[in-house]
Amino acid sequence: MSIVRVHNFAVSLDGYGTGEGQSLEQPFGHAGSRLLEGFLATRSFSIIHGGSNGSRGVDDALASTWAAGIGAEIMGRNKFGPQRGPWTDEEWKGWWGDNPVFHTPVFVLTHYPRPTLVMDGGTTFHFIDATPQEALRLAQEAAGDLDVRIGGGPTTVREFLAADLIDHMHVIVAPIILGRGVSLWEGLEGLEERFETEVVSTPLGNTHITFTRR
Repeated sequence: MSIVRVHNFAVSLDGYGTGEGQSLEQPFGHAGSRLLEGFLATRSFSIIHGGSNGSRGVDDALASTWAAGIGAEIMGRNKFGPQRGPWTDEEWKGWWGDNPVFHTPVFVLTHYPRPTLVMDGGTTFHFIDATPQEALRLAQEAAGDLDVRIGGGPTTVREFLAADLIDHMHVIVAPIILGRGVSLWEGLEGLEERFETEVVSTPLGNTHITFTRR
């Protein structure tokens, strides 16, 4: 049976999933790459981008589950790009180049739909104005027997958690303080009552928390 998953989603010690001031030069705003340093150092990340080096410890073991068994992804518009409001440049194809890392259908949530974008390597971006429930129905149809990944950003993950649509979630708490940005946990008091949780820390200073639906 297919499930809905979140993987390798990093937050700061104070709960922010991205910094303030996203731009073309700074996809995570003032956080820079600090939220992702534990993932960037792994062999799994290197392989995704055509390399072979990187750490092989616990951080890598958890990072390696990111793509396994995924048939479709749902992401918010701000993960796809820095533009706001009506699209002024439909030439923008995301942060990931001509061959994005997803290799599945990707449903981008936006109030301003645009034509479907077919990329190399099997990634197709669909731009939809939909509720979490509607988006999930479309993604599950596209994924077939495989799982659906909720890819972020924090607002999108929070909306799917609030709608009780996530079955499994892997959060990395990075050892940094951002002080400002977009919170993952705002408005989700009592979330832990819905999930079994497990926690493991690594020498790089990351704390991995997995949430599995009770």
